[in-house]
Formats: sequence, structure tokens, C-alpha cells
Amino acid sequence: MLNKHLLTLSASSYSSLCNLCFVILKFGCLQFCLVLCIRCYFVMHSLISCSEWDQPPKNMRPPGSVPIKDYAIETPLKKSSEEEIFHEVKINFDPKSSIAAINFVLKDEETGAWYQHRGRDFKVPLVDYLLNDSNVVGAKRGFNIWPGAFLRKMLLKAKELPSKDQESSSGSKDVKQESRQVEGFYEEQPITKQVVIQNLITVSVTKCPKTAKNLLYLETDISGEVVLHWGVCRNDAKNWEIPAGPYPSETTVFKDKALRTLLQPTDGGNGCSGLFTIDQEFVGFLFVLKLNEKTWLKCKENDFHIPLSSSSSMHAQPGQGQYEGQLVSEKTLEENQAVPRTPHSKGIINEMRNLVSDISSSRKTKTKEAQEGILHEIEKLAAEAYSMFRSSIPTLTLTEKAVSESEPPETPKICSGTGTGFEILFQGFNWESHKSGRWYMELKEKVLEISSLGFTVIWLPPPTESVSPEGYMPKDLYNLNSRYGSIDELKDLVKSLHEVGLKVLGDAVLNHRCAHFQNQNGVWNIFGGRLNWDDQAVVADDPHFQGRGNKSSGDNFHAAPNIDHSQDFVRKDLKEWLCWLRDEIGYDGWRLDFVKGFWGGYVKDYMDTTEPYFAVGEYWDSLSYTYGETDHSQDAHRQRIIDWINATNGTAGAFDVTTKGILHAALGKCEYWRLSDHKGKPPGVMGWWPSRAVTFIENHDTGSTQGHWRFPSGKEMQGYAYILTHPGTPTVFYDHIFSHYHFEIASLIALRNRKKIHCRSTVKITEAERDVYAAIIDEKVAMKIGPGHYEPQSGSRRWSLAIEGNDYKVWEAS
Repeated sequence: MLNKHLLTLSASSYSSLCNLCFVILKFGCLQFCLVLCIRCYFVMHSLISCSEWDQPPKNMRPPGSVPIKDYAIETPLKKSSEEEIFHEVKINFDPKSSIAAINFVLKDEETGAWYQHRGRDFKVPLVDYLLNDSNVVGAKRGFNIWPGAFLRKMLLKAKELPSKDQESSSGSKDVKQESRQVEGFYEEQPITKQVVIQNLITVSVTKCPKTAKNLLYLETDISGEVVLHWGVCRNDAKNWEIPAGPYPSETTVFKDKALRTLLQPTDGGNGCSGLFTIDQEFVGFLFVLKLNEKTWLKCKENDFHIPLSSSSSMHAQPGQGQYEGQLVSEKTLEENQAVPRTPHSKGIINEMRNLVSDISSSRKTKTKEAQEGILHEIEKLAAEAYSMFRSSIPTLTLTEKAVSESEPPETPKICSGTGTGFEILFQGFNWESHKSGRWYMELKEKVLEISSLGFTVIWLPPPTESVSPEGYMPKDLYNLNSRYGSIDELKDLVKSLHEVGLKVLGDAVLNHRCAHFQNQNGVWNIFGGRLNWDDQAVVADDPHFQGRGNKSSGDNFHAAPNIDHSQDFVRKDLKEWLCWLRDEIGYDGWRLDFVKGFWGGYVKDYMDTTEPYFAVGEYWDSLSYTYGETDHSQDAHRQRIIDWINATNGTAGAFDVTTKGILHAALGKCEYWRLSDHKGKPPGVMGWWPSRAVTFIENHDTGSTQGHWRFPSGKEMQGYAYILTHPGTPTVFYDHIFSHYHFEIASLIALRNRKKIHCRSTVKITEAERDVYAAIIDEKVAMKIGPGHYEPQSGSRRWSLAIEGNDYKVWEAS
């Protein structure tokens, strides 16, 4: 909810006060009479330097002020009287001083939010030459009238500037004497605060014994004129219809799409309610609440939906449902109604049939047993991924018996997209690891510890010579003497990791490569070393590097020449290089950098050639946002990642960026309902294709010292409690395992291994509310994250608490 408030400012100057002037700042509410306790930072500017903050002199500091370092003070605002809704502070100042302006910002002590003016600090001018500053509030040049809803009209006065003759005769005068002093003003500044509210809606459904119709009683604790915007639906598609009458009183038809009923006040006036009669042919009751012309109450960004099909089994005291509301605009509501929500149709089935055909056509390169294993798995997984879109479409009949996604085979098959299915990945470096110059040797000292924690796969940094020390701007691909160590040290590290049973992933940067030489135009696109390509290896549509290859099959990375993978010689050279890394260094698989830059079909070619134990691509894409807020549905985002995995024919998994982004919003804003999609599944790639989802909460880009998209501070263990108990292949970041989180993460890994949770485990979400998310995985593990309460229900299984931490708990079935 957006709650509007007023900040009012006034200034006066009176000679009777011995030339002392004062500024009064007030803060209060326009709506709901909400009074906030806030603090201000007040800073005085000198005439000579108007861009930096300085502390005001002690005789100008209001009572209760506290110094903030050496540049500001913090002052609480106080009520002028008990009846007054405004809080205020009075600041005295000497007009003869060199102070040019007062700068301040407001802090809401309850939420910690800061309020500024147009994204910058408030600035109240005390002399007129600051008035053209776009950040200035308060007085304006010349005479002016200040309008206001309830403020008296105030007149601005100003002293006359000296004449040109006077200027010429007194060129050495103080700067402040050349400026007019601002003598008075009064201004209102609107401030908007977002306030979280909770309301209860209770819906009861019974069947009328005489008419066999459904009687639906709705009650809410919201008072005032509340309009119920409602309709009914006949199936799970939830398409709105207008039922036949009779309707409650105060009901009107809205655009032939829905009905609007003014709810009646309940006894005592503490809410309102309505009674509705629905024919038994309808299976659902749909509604939203209209509080005013621009404010609508919805359920987690969706329409409220009350199922009616099972109402015949209800008793005289029916069940109740509680829903949390979220405000949306009327425009959004009408747009949602104008476009009926229908499932994807035959196009999806055709896409999957093409996928199966593509897989079948590649069988010449593999043994029959391997062909059948890959075909079985990918057909089944692709069918499950797309089934989320095909709720009303008959299931596609597979040509061969599929392997169950929820039950891995007793002897796990190795697949490059999943490994055994029980993998736990460890990222063995951070953004600063290159600085010592001997990272390989430092990591070798931790090999036994890493293995003992229960990890099965470790991801090492890019090994090649690179323009950037971190390794992500490769130059000579066959030169493996990098900032992390020498090629011999890398071999020694990989050998040590193998000796303790860990598989090793090499970080392969295939999208781009830095050139050794310039062309005749001075552009760096000629390569040296063993792979001495020319500009034909560079895509033609990157304007920075004048490539003569074909157009890119993905997004361009503009910091270096983007390699054209459609060229036969490029693919041949890269496949030979990857095989050399596998044979020479001992890599067991690949982490593929920036795969958004080239088609996943090329990845399939590289994977078929190198036959890795495990492979994962970094398909980094922006989530969906509306007005800066993360959308509840991220289906489009995860679909793009799924499409890339499909293009590889399932030969590689992908980092589940969707899940990370949703965890950010859910944990950071205490909106745990985000962790369930509209079908009650996990909302990331994990919910559609779990065996190909490589989950993580932080890596060298997002965390470490780079911090491009840092996980909500203090919530990291909730994130690990989520990914280490759920399906997918979880990844643990180096900075977290070697920190104060060490013991908790190790306990979660041990539990996952002990209960045999795997990349295809089943998830039953039992709670997804504002302050708590809970789920049961494989009927073996129960977990909850968030400050809300949850305990797994005892039934055929007994649950014992295994791990507990800050706002998370994990139980295991005994």
C-alpha cells in the first residue's frame, strides 16, 4: 500500500530576534492519520563550498542532536503538542554567517527507509544564488504564492540586489553581500511510504439441501465501501463467466465479463460480507476486491479462486481459507480479464516431437545402449518440462518406456547433464583467488577437507592465459600458465582431487577470445598461438571487432571478439582443445561460460565429442520486473533457460538463475509465497526440469568482492537450507563453506547424502505464505524457511529435528 505524507518547510527572519532566523521542518500524514517517528540528518553548507556536507556549529544544533562522524548530525523530530499530527524540528541560524543551505534526508526509524527529494538530498536555500539547483526545495526567486490543501498563503520577500554601479565600486565585498537573503517561505513536499498491510478474507461453502446449489459466504475484516468483483469458472482454465441470477442486492454487471457487488457491513461494523448462490455446474468462484478506483486487492498477484467442485462433501461447518492480498492497478486487472488464460496447445507437442527426432538422428555416433539411455531420459524430462504448459492436452505417448524422473535407477546412469543424479558441486575459487599466484597449491592443501564435507564435484577457475587476471578473457587457449598457477601445479591439483574421489570441472570460455594482433584498420581480431585464427573466426554482427564470419547465434559479449561457432574449422579446433584438456589435465567435465552467446546445438556437438561426466552452462538472463518489483511469475525467464537446455539435447544442465532471483525477492522482502508457482511447484528451473537445474545462491560474480547480485545479507543459510534439501544439483560457494557457515552447510550436505536426496527428488510444498515456506522432499526430509511457524504433521512417518538455524529448520523421517 502506498501511504502519502507531507513534509512541510517554513523559514522566517525577524529583526526582533536579534537577527536570528529559523527553519521549521514538519512531517505528518495526509491519509490514515499514521504518525511516524523519524530522524533527520542536517548539514550546513558554506558559501565557498556548496557541494560537500559539513556539521553545523554547536549553537545551531537542535536539542537531542547526535554527531554522525564529521559531516552531519542526527536529530529526532518531536510533536509540538499531543493533538498535533505533525512532528517537527526547529533550527536557528544566523543570517550573517557564511551558511548557504541546509541539506537533509529523512529516515523512518520503523523500517529504516530513507526519503529524499527526486533521488537526492533535500536542500533548503538560505541565499538566493542556489535557487536554480534542481535539488532545491523551498523559496523561489522573486515574489510567489504557495498553494496548499490546508496551508495559509505565504508571501516571499527578498532584498534588492545592488546596482551595477555599486558592484563596480565595491568589487572586494564578501560574496554573501552580493546575494539576496531568503527571508520567508512555506512549502509542502509529498512523501510516499510503502506500508505492508494484512487483511483476512474468510470464505465458506456449503450445499443447499433443497436446491443442491452452492451457498458461498464471504467475509472480510476490511471496513468501508468494499466492492467484490466476481465471476465463476467451469474448469481449471479459470476463465471468468457471469452466472445466472439471482444476485445479491447492490450488484451490477461490469463489461459483460464480471459482476460487482457492494459488500454489506457486518454486525458491529468491523468488516463486511456477502452471500452468493452458485449453480452446481460451476467448479470455481473467482473474485478480487475493489477498495477504490485505483486500489484492488488480489491473492499473490492472481485472482482469488475458491474451488466448488468438492463442496458436496462439506459439512455444516465448512472449511475456511485465508488469503493475503496484494494491491494492483485497475488497468492491470482489466488487462488480465481481457486476455483469457489458456494452456499451450499443439505447438508444444510439435516442439517436443522435433526434439525426439533430433536425438534419434544422432544415434550413429554412440553405442546402442548409450543411445537408448539418453533417448529414454531426455524424452521423459522434456515431456515433464512441457507438461506444465499442457494441462488440458493428452500426454504424448513415448516411443520407448521412460525412466521415472522421481525414482532414479538403482545403478545410476552417468549422463553429462546430471552425473549420477546425486552430485553436490563445490565452486573452488572466488573473484580474488588469482591474486596470490599460487591458488592451485593453496587449494591442494584443502583437498581432504573438501572431500570429507561430502562434495562430489569441484569447479576450478579458467586455466588459460587471459587478458584479465580472473581468466575470463582468454587469449592463447593452449597456454595454461595462468594467474592461478602453472600447468604442472594444475595437473598436480587435479590428481590430488581424483585421489579423494572428486570429479573436476574445467571452466571453459568458448564464447569469446582476445586477439594477439590488429588488422589493417587497427582492430584487434587476429589471433596467435596454436589456434592462429583470423577475422573469419569472429562473428560479423559485432560492430566492435569487424568480423568476417556469419551472424552470431546468440548475444554478443562486447568486451572481446565473439567466436563464430558456425565455422567448421572453429568447432574442429575447439573440440580438439577440449579433448586435449580432458586428456592432458584430467578434467572430468565442464562449466561453460556465457552460453547465452552461442546456440546450444553447438554445445551438444562439443559434449558429444568430449563425453563429460558432468556439464553445466551459465545462461545468465534478466528476470521479469514491473515497476522495479520482481514479478511473481518467472515462467518466461525459466522457459528461456529450458529452451537452451533443450537445444543441447539435455547434454548439459544450466545454473538455475530463476531460483536465485526468486529467493532474493522472497527472503529479502519476507514474501515466501513466491516460492510456489501457480501449479504448486518450485518456481525456478527446478520446478520444470529438476535434473538439469544446477541451483546456487552465490558465485564469484554475484558475491565475493564483485558483489554484482549479492544474496540478501544474513539470509544465506535459508538459501542453502532450500537448495540442499530440494531436487536439482546444488552448488556451494567457496566463500561460504570457509566461513562461519561451515558447520551448518556441512550438516545440510551430510543430511542430503544420508537421505539420498537427488536431482530428481519429488517436492511437496506444504506452506507458501507471507512469512514461511515449507516442503517435504521424497517423504524423507521436511524443511521450512522464514520467521513463521511450521511443524511437519505426524502421520505414517515420525519426524525428528535434524538441523536448526536462523529462521530455518530441517527434519528427517525416522
